[in-house]
Amino acid sequence: MHRTGEHIGSITHRQAKPAFRTTKTSQKLKILPEDEDVGPTTEVEEFLGLTGVYDQIENMRGAQDLRNEINRLKSLPPGSLPRVSAYATATSYTMTQLFKWIQSRKALNDTAPKLLDECIYSPFVYGPSEAITINMEENLLEEEAVQHVEFHESYVAIKSEVFLFDYGVVVIWGMDENHEREFLQQLEPFEVEKVDEGDIETEELQFYINPKAQSRIYNDVISLRTTKGHMAKLAISHAIAQATKLSLYEGLVDDTIEATRHIPQRMAESGTIEMTRKSLIRKIGQLFIMRVNVNLVSNILDTPEIFWSEPALQPLYTAIREYLEIPQRVEIMNHRVSVISDLLDMLNGHLNGMHGEFLEWIVIILIGVEIVIGVVTITIEAAKLSY
Repeated sequence: MHRTGEHIGSITHRQAKPAFRTTKTSQKLKILPEDEDVGPTTEVEEFLGLTGVYDQIENMRGAQDLRNEINRLKSLPPGSLPRVSAYATATSYTMTQLFKWIQSRKALNDTAPKLLDECIYSPFVYGPSEAITINMEENLLEEEAVQHVEFHESYVAIKSEVFLFDYGVVVIWGMDENHEREFLQQLEPFEVEKVDEGDIETEELQFYINPKAQSRIYNDVISLRTTKGHMAKLAISHAIAQATKLSLYEGLVDDTIEATRHIPQRMAESGTIEMTRKSLIRKIGQLFIMRVNVNLVSNILDTPEIFWSEPALQPLYTAIREYLEIPQRVEIMNHRVSVISDLLDMLNGHLNGMHGEFLEWIVIILIGVEIVIGVVTITIEAAKLSY
């Protein structure tokens, strides 16, 4: 397998990619802050199982509304909700050329690119798109009638949008899967060190509109109050893009551990590392590249600079980061990298030992040669004296 910019030698391709975050396989609710005075301390977070779901959120404001809304969404046919998809396709993009190309697509795809620090944002329309809006009947929201709240869905026209990050990740809102593939193909000329197709990491979520409920993300479905404006989507996209890039490195770390686990095992069984000096140096180089790449991703996962100029967006970004479990995943990955670092130190020590042993043998051989020469010299001198 070859990850181009994240190359780590010959590693077996993962047939099935693991779910690096629990929210891919379990149900989790995160209330998203929306106003400047709504910070992380006001968020509500619950883990929701398939049974007893509503008992856990009974004390939450609007719990009955949430219950009905979730049931409504669960009854929709698969694929009814518009997609939010992220793809880690390269080490980086050539942002200047990419910006110019998007500008040139205005007539064809209704583009209007904006450079937002490390991100290019633009609408990118292949065809008409719609988002589901869930409407609640106002006259049914009285406290005595809360058990009879009804939801009606309608559709609003939306423009599909793209967020392209300079570290090689694109987040796409509102495109169908076929148009996403078409866009990714058009993106290829601007990719630096393209990731092999089988190794591209993705995040796939969905979204819908509910203008009367606080924004939230539940079971990878994002509820928004409105589709107008792109700054809230930018904050969400930053977190999704970081999670996708992190998945790429998590897979790289797992592959590295899997490819090197036989080394300490053989040491335990035989007491030696059955590798040539050249193979050992190559493995040390691969592990060192691995550690450098992880240090680089740590910079990518820092809080984006745009939140210094747009501080009101940072609570929303932080909430999505927490939903995607980025802090916990980084901690786990760093722990695994420390295991790789220990192996690297061990191999370096073994290599130094091999080098020292090699020098000792050279000294022994030189001493032996000197002794042989001395013996021969003495024998020749003795022979001369006997005549």
